[in-house]
Amino acid sequence: MNGLLIVNAFLKTGKFGALYDLLADAARRLEIGLSVKTNAETVSALYRGAFRPETYDFCLFWDKDVQLAAQLEGQGLRLFNSSDAVAACDDKALTYLRLKPCGLPMPETVIAPKTFSNVGYTDLTFAREIGAAMGYPLIVKECFGSFGMQVYWCRDAAALTERVRSLGGAPFLFQKPVMESLGRDVRVNVVGDRAVAAMLRHSESGDFRSNLTIGGSMEPHALTRAEEALAVRAVHALGLDFAGVDLLFGRDGPVLCEVNSNAHFATTLQCTGVNMAEEILRHIRSVCLA
Repeated sequence: MNGLLIVNAFLKTGKFGALYDLLADAARRLEIGLSVKTNAETVSALYRGAFRPETYDFCLFWDKDVQLAAQLEGQGLRLFNSSDAVAACDDKALTYLRLKPCGLPMPETVIAPKTFSNVGYTDLTFAREIGAAMGYPLIVKECFGSFGMQVYWCRDAAALTERVRSLGGAPFLFQKPVMESLGRDVRVNVVGDRAVAAMLRHSESGDFRSNLTIGGSMEPHALTRAEEALAVRAVHALGLDFAGVDLLFGRDGPVLCEVNSNAHFATTLQCTGVNMAEEILRHIRSVCLA
């Protein structure tokens, strides 16, 4: 079995390289051929007619270049994850819109009205009205962002309006914080129909965010049935083959925070001993051979 691993040509930090190495090592152990190509060289090959989709049994698409993903699907490749699923996770507003009709517990959310980057939010009446209706504190979360960045705590109306003004037109959400979960969440790694690993993340600095990239710590977490069921339902609802699902501790049970189609998993291996690269490639193999 031969596969294609698509990675981003322009993200070259050690964190990304380590993840790609884990995938390549797992493929070798499972006797799966895995060719690594960047999105840039693949775009070039497609245009020049040099891309040969028949060479590959699958494509492990570890990027958010959804336009390229859709082109590869048009070439007949089965992508893990699909272009539609990646797009739905990359835009937090779209994630919310996809999941809300499913009845999954999520934080109270309002999607900000659209503006344009060369215009910005020139009238902040809507922000003051929504803030007054939701109550303070509240969270402003940009629709595109990773690793806990682009997420802001607004303690009052003045902080909210200043934050919205500073966004310069970037799309964002208003969210009511789940106060019982400040500085704590659970990262659940789901593959297919199973939650295969979970870790509790918590802030060491008093930050309301728990992401490890911004200084959080981690420990293995034994999932409750409700937590596992919620994580798997979210993955299925978005059409994902695998994902990292972030859950909060709500007053009445787990609350869905975010779903990550390309979740980094080196810390999951370090924390739990579960190698997500092997879990993902085993799943791909079983789907392709079914």
